Amino acid sequence: MTVSIAAETPLQDDVRTLVAELNAYLMPLTPPEFQFQMTVEEMAEATLTLFIARDASMRAVGMAALKEHGDGLGEVKRMYTLPDLRGQRVGAQLLARIEELAREKGIVHLVLETGEAQGFEPAWRVYERGGFQVCGAVLDYPDSGYSRFYEKKFA
Repeated sequence: MTVSIAAETPLQDDVRTLVAELNAYLMPLTPPEFQFQMTVEEMAEATLTLFIARDASMRAVGMAALKEHGDGLGEVKRMYTLPDLRGQRVGAQLLARIEELAREKGIVHLVLETGEAQGFEPAWRVYERGGFQVCGAVLDYPDSGYSRFYEKKFA
């Protein structure tokens, strides 16, 4: 599927809707204490760049964010594609845009946390096809058994 991807503010109604849909999708999959959700206000912080994928009608169909942690470390956050568009490479395009920005910013190590339960398989496929490898717990996330961690290093 052809989409346009641009850095946008999360403080928009259609982005709020995407975030609410992502949160609703995650709620039954993982206990709440092991979900690391962010509000759109938190996503508006200066160390985070949010990319929105839009279809030809300019409908927001996906999102992903890059959070800079300093010292060459970045984190992929809030990846989501509308369920009816999964399998059409929207997530792969978002992930490629994050990696492009990471390289521009001198980030050499990307990490992410996602769920370890049934229902997260589409996310695992996107990350693994994008060259990410499963790793141990990253940043300050607990190694609870409810999370799967990935990393990708590049020079």
